[in-house]
Amino acid sequence: MRILLTALLFLFSTNADAQKFSCKNGTIKFVSKAQLELIQAASDKLQGILDPATNQFAFLIDMKSFQGFNSGLQRQHFNDNYMESEKFPMSRFSGKVIEQVNYTQDNATEVRAKGELEIHGQKQVRIIKSKITVKGNQVSIQAQFIVPLSDHNITIPKIVNQKIATEIEVEINATLLRSDQ
Repeated sequence: MRILLTALLFLFSTNADAQKFSCKNGTIKFVSKAQLELIQAASDKLQGILDPATNQFAFLIDMKSFQGFNSGLQRQHFNDNYMESEKFPMSRFSGKVIEQVNYTQDNATEVRAKGELEIHGQKQVRIIKSKITVKGNQVSIQAQFIVPLSDHNITIPKIVNQKIATEIEVEINATLLRSDQ
C-alpha cells in the first residue's frame, strides 16, 4: 500500500519542491439501512494524498480493515461474499478537486471532487461534494455520499435482500499533513 501511495505521489509531482499533504489514518464509515437490519462499519486506515499544486488526490482503503458490523459472521460475509476482498482488496478514489482552494491560508471551502471511484473492481466516474478545511500545516477533508451497490457489480442474494440496503451511505473524515512534517 505504501508503495502504491508513494507511486501516486510521484506521478502527481509537477514540481519536485511542491509540498503535498498525506494521511495514513483517515476514517471511513458506511451504513446500510435496510428494511430489516441496520449495518454499520468503519475503518481508521484510510490513506490519502493531495497535491495542492495540481488539486489532484488519491485515497485508498484496505477492505479488510473495516470493523463493526453486527457479528463476526456478518463481517466475514462482507469480505468473502459481497466485497470479495481477496480478489479486490482495495477500494480507491482518485481524481481532481474542481474548485480552486487556497492551501496557504486558514479557510474552509465547499468543493466538488471529480474522479474514479473503484470498488469491487468496478470503476465509476463520480463527483463527490466535500468540505476542505485548511488550518496551519494540515488539510481536513469531510465528505458524505451514497454508493449504489449495482454501480460496482455487488449483488445481494434474494434471501438477505431485506437485510442489506441497495444504496450504502459513506462518510469520510481525513486530516492530511504536509509531507515534509
